[in-house]
Amino acid sequence: MNQPVIDLQEALREYFGFSQFKGDQEEIIETVMEGKDCLVIMPTGGGKSLCYQLPALMMEGTAIIISPLIALMKNQVDAIRGYSEGDVIAHFLNSSLGRKEIAQVKEDIASGATKLLYVAPETLTKEENLEFFSNVNVSFVAIDEAHCISEWGHDFRPEYRNIRSMIERIGTNIPAIALTATATPKVQTDILKSLDMRNERRFISSFNRPNLYYEVRPKLNKDQTIKEILQILKGAGSPSAIIYVQARKTTEELAEVLRLNGISAVPYHAGMDAKSRSQVQDAFLGEEVKVICATIAFGMGIDKPDVRCVIHYDIPKSIENYYQETGRGGRDGLEGSCYAFYAPKDIYKLEKFLRDKPVAEREMGGQLLEEVVAYAETSGCRRKFLLHYFGEEYDDGQCDGMCDNCRFPKEKHEVKNEVKKGLEVVMQLKEGYSTKVIVDFLMGKTSKEMNEYGFNMLEGYGSGIEKGDVFWYSILRQALLAGLLEKEIENYGVLKVTAQGKAYIQKPKSLKIPINRDFSIEKTSADDAPAKMVALDEILVAQLEDLRKREAKKKGVPTWAVFQDVSLQEMATNYPVNMEELSNISGVSMGKAQKYGKAFVEVIKKYVEDNEIERPSDFIVRQVANKSKTKVQIIHSIDRKMPLEDIQRTNSLTRDELLEELDIIVGSGTKLDIQYYLDTMIDESIQEEIYEYFMKAESDSFIEAYHALKEDDITAEEIQLVRLKFLSDVAN
Repeated sequence: MNQPVIDLQEALREYFGFSQFKGDQEEIIETVMEGKDCLVIMPTGGGKSLCYQLPALMMEGTAIIISPLIALMKNQVDAIRGYSEGDVIAHFLNSSLGRKEIAQVKEDIASGATKLLYVAPETLTKEENLEFFSNVNVSFVAIDEAHCISEWGHDFRPEYRNIRSMIERIGTNIPAIALTATATPKVQTDILKSLDMRNERRFISSFNRPNLYYEVRPKLNKDQTIKEILQILKGAGSPSAIIYVQARKTTEELAEVLRLNGISAVPYHAGMDAKSRSQVQDAFLGEEVKVICATIAFGMGIDKPDVRCVIHYDIPKSIENYYQETGRGGRDGLEGSCYAFYAPKDIYKLEKFLRDKPVAEREMGGQLLEEVVAYAETSGCRRKFLLHYFGEEYDDGQCDGMCDNCRFPKEKHEVKNEVKKGLEVVMQLKEGYSTKVIVDFLMGKTSKEMNEYGFNMLEGYGSGIEKGDVFWYSILRQALLAGLLEKEIENYGVLKVTAQGKAYIQKPKSLKIPINRDFSIEKTSADDAPAKMVALDEILVAQLEDLRKREAKKKGVPTWAVFQDVSLQEMATNYPVNMEELSNISGVSMGKAQKYGKAFVEVIKKYVEDNEIERPSDFIVRQVANKSKTKVQIIHSIDRKMPLEDIQRTNSLTRDELLEELDIIVGSGTKLDIQYYLDTMIDESIQEEIYEYFMKAESDSFIEAYHALKEDDITAEEIQLVRLKFLSDVAN
């Protein structure tokens, strides 16, 4: 008997009110309805959900949708119920339901009324559930967020590995559709293998989101970053936005600062109870709240098409995370802007989290972080980088200024001979090592591989030292993008020379590339001005820099100890003309303003009058009172000469958290006398060496100091503590 011809276009209009399918949706739905397995890779906003929702509504039986986050199932169920007259059309089954509610869900499934059932993989493993599903008509199984199957996916869930065996327990010949927005070729292979898909059809859409603008900015300090976030949001008319951060505490602090500055914002993190999280989601979807400050848990399954701005206050731990999170912007096809704030110290923090992981997981995490660093520091097209990561070729000439590096292109350098040299070193080391090892070899660095394998005895060791490691990282990354090298991420990032690369060694040709940005020595400069939403008065900056030199010489301190570059640039943008306004400049406390500011205010005031400058009236960022209860307790404890270990315990802080609090306190202009602690913990000669370093240094950068002093067996914490003393003595 012939199957009746189904008009999918008519069904689309009937069930969802849409007039046409997007991309491969129609073909995917036909494949599911034919009972065939399929793998769907489709960017966020591409319409993945419809690929299983429509066939589920049209087919006999109930479709089981496996989804990783219990907290978001209600949102998904509510969305599908919105297209139907009755609620029984879709249910979720998870640990949040009581016994009576579970019985009702199962009754609706058994009666054939429920067409879609959302479950977590943990729910599916329960014996009574497997027994129940084996006795009802299951139309197919959809695995949402299928990247969770792979250890190389950015959100690996071990329970996802058992999905195939669970499907077989339910019944034979049940088709499966696996869907995700982010999957490298390696992750795709893992998904197919784990789900034992055979004769499957693959639908891989382009990863390109042409309506999204990508930009990475240096994260200089907390105050400056918050100020730039406010400028971004207010400059865009306070649109719907998501701001991603790593720590729960930061979501709350950031939301509070935004609210103080007139932006409707709320925090969202896993420490909130389910009811509170649900209320935040509903408020955001209902436009009651404009901005969500969230940890990475937020956004999965949230279908809000008009998010205009996605900001990463903290850099994410993988390119997959970044791509998926930025993909929540501009889902309606209109322009969305994606800003990430990056500082090398954020990577150090993420590396710390990996230290206690098993070796294999630590190595994997390290490789994923290496890709994030390469993305942040690249001066090439960001879109090309992202698409290359996911195995897609892209001509950066098509970017059309939709990333910062294409909108404000950096100078390109001819590197034909250097690329050849880099490829030759990869071959010389038998194509068995990562980018870092190749760069260490060229730079003549001392490392485990150089010593253990005798690389330091080979010809060419240290032959690239005059160029610097940022240069060689740029060369190897551009060789990857040009197809001269390939990287085996799953094999700990080992570099291999391609056939095209071997041909290049024999016959090199002209290749011009921009050199990566070195964020470890980053200070905001006039070069970055076009990317910002405020204008920098370069003539005034020059006058303030001359004044700073004179004041520093008079006081016998480094220039940056008077005011840092970022503070001068903010002065030349906002023109403070009294002490109160000066104290609102980033990095300037009232104490610092009183100590160094009088001459600066006079110069700025005269400059404003002479040039008839109209000053911005809204530049002050309203902050939560700096001296929180914790900060006040820390200051009083130090006044009483309490050991830092006791201060940690009293305030329930980790060592890193305490050092960060101390840095904020000193950075705000408060003097702290920690000499009593230094004398018990750090040798006097080491104190003097670190103090002397900062007296001569060009900035107070901890990272620069660490690189300069680590060869002398001086620890990072010793540098941090003496730096605090130096700033208290000299800068405040």
